[in-house]
Amino acid sequence: MSGHNKWSTIKRKKGAADQKRSKIFSRIVKEIQVSVRESGADPEGNPRLRMAIQNAKGANMPKDNIDRAINKASGDGANYQEMTFEGYSSGGVAIFIECLSDNNNRTISNMRAIFNKRNGSLGNNGCLSFIFSRKGIFEVPKGTIDPEEFELEVIDAGAENLELVDDKYIITTSFEDFGNMQRKLEKMKIEPENAELQRIPNIYKKVDVDTAKSVLKLVDAFEEDDDVQNVFHNMELTADIENYMNED
Repeated sequence: MSGHNKWSTIKRKKGAADQKRSKIFSRIVKEIQVSVRESGADPEGNPRLRMAIQNAKGANMPKDNIDRAINKASGDGANYQEMTFEGYSSGGVAIFIECLSDNNNRTISNMRAIFNKRNGSLGNNGCLSFIFSRKGIFEVPKGTIDPEEFELEVIDAGAENLELVDDKYIITTSFEDFGNMQRKLEKMKIEPENAELQRIPNIYKKVDVDTAKSVLKLVDAFEEDDDVQNVFHNMELTADIENYMNED
């Protein structure tokens, strides 16, 4: 089970430091607006909005920005639609993309163009269903938490795995237990720094460093697109590839 957490906690250092704060905020704002349109502007009755607000706080988004996003969604803001795309990169590495778009034709065209330009191939929705499983990932600051009591509580809420990484507890749950874990942490008055659903590989693809470079360029190209919220892949992060990713 630790493999799930390794995937969820390894953050790309190469290029990640250059990602603009405004880009992160833009993605969070979209998630807030979709959450409000889906289930209303009251966080108490809208778990998805509650999670989005928690993640906004974890990214140090000012409260005014959060409030504006909620108010805009309650009015005449853009109506975003969730879209997903599945395909393959060099070396047979699977790529799963999650988007929020206010123009489906533009998004489809952009995703297809990026795959084609970077020697990838766009597949049909569902073609990667056997490769990825949707999991809940929670990042909780260690703080003064009693580790034994905390472990018992989160297991009771459906935790599949619990790992301490860099003074943070990383909790993995099934898709079905994501809400249970949210409620358990709220009951314990613990606010995660980040909580989200991720696509965790069931099967990893091993490639050489040169192929990995091509895959990472494709991932970068997708992440630079304004409609893209998340990009997942199943490339195995070998020591050589991690060394490349950590280079300045």
